[in-house]
Amino acid sequence: MKNLFKNITAVIFLLLLASACRKEIPQINNPQDTISGNFSEVFDSFWSGMNNNYVFWDIDTTNWDRVYKEYKPLFAKLNLYDSTDVRKGYSYFKEMTKGLTDSHYDLSFNDDWLQDSSSINPAYQRKLASPSYHDPISIFHFYDVITTNYLDPGRKRGFTNTERGQYVAVSGTINNSTLYFFCSGFNLKTLFETDTANGVKTVTQYFFDKLKNTPNITGIILDVRGNSGGALVDLDFLIGKMINKQLNFGYTRSKQGNGRLDYSPWAPAFVTPQPDSRNITAPIVILADSWSVSMAEMTAMAVKSLPNGHFIGERTWGATGPLIDKKFYNGGQFSTDYINLAYTSSLMLKYRDGKNYEGIGFPPDIEVKYDESAFNAGKDPQLEAALKLIK
Repeated sequence: MKNLFKNITAVIFLLLLASACRKEIPQINNPQDTISGNFSEVFDSFWSGMNNNYVFWDIDTTNWDRVYKEYKPLFAKLNLYDSTDVRKGYSYFKEMTKGLTDSHYDLSFNDDWLQDSSSINPAYQRKLASPSYHDPISIFHFYDVITTNYLDPGRKRGFTNTERGQYVAVSGTINNSTLYFFCSGFNLKTLFETDTANGVKTVTQYFFDKLKNTPNITGIILDVRGNSGGALVDLDFLIGKMINKQLNFGYTRSKQGNGRLDYSPWAPAFVTPQPDSRNITAPIVILADSWSVSMAEMTAMAVKSLPNGHFIGERTWGATGPLIDKKFYNGGQFSTDYINLAYTSSLMLKYRDGKNYEGIGFPPDIEVKYDESAFNAGKDPQLEAALKLIK
């Protein structure tokens, strides 16, 4: 699941830095600088990294001090050079992190004896155990079923393979007046600005042309169901094409000190209109589901913040904290000599209503649950609900 989250790379949030001084348990060593000769040192460097870098300690229910007292003696009993003990240590890491709020969180290891073990992803395990669990909607539903059963002739679809994976996009009109756009992940601006032609670029250009030239737009449907997230710059690149003034949709803050609760002040998170934007007053509907992650969730928040914006579908994944290169902030992902990567959010994000939806997901205005039988029959109740709202 780690690759599900590793695309977010750009900064769009303005952060004001200020001093803070609250401290918790005294700091151990910088985790990146440690050399672990035993499991006790492995635990210390990991615990310290989490204590300093994790951004959700003020809302997370995990008692990190209790974790230290409980698991420090357990790790001290393990032999770092025994395969059975290494796997027992893996189980301890899984127990320690299972309740973490951060739904980006993914823990992987350098130990050769764990190469056949999956990385530890608490949110994914919770998803599998959820009573409302369903598999992601097949990409062929968007690529084939929607294009055939719902979009007007002339629609566009395409895909692009990159080092980060495959990106799929679909666009078209419905009744010649409602615009539809789907993307499987956010890397739109980068793919659009490449010198060479690619499938996603072609689809995105088609959508922008329709956005600019369709005289009487009755509605826009942005489909991020199953969207795995991606580049933050795509918020401006996509939503910024539909507004004529800055859109504030929430607030962000970061860690600015090593203390567990050393936070920066909250700063506004916003979308900036693009120079060639068209102010859309018709309904803008975003479709998202329980497999809409990270940037897909922030896009839903931005659309819902519009006076003409609506969100239809399911509660999203719940990984709303942005991930940015660790050189920018004193928090987020880290590594040790034993931990390949503790992949965790760089910033905390709360919606404009003041609520933090990390770990619980962003709720729709109109809930339309996944209907497997309908999808198997070539129908799309969530898309049809969007069309009904627009009409």
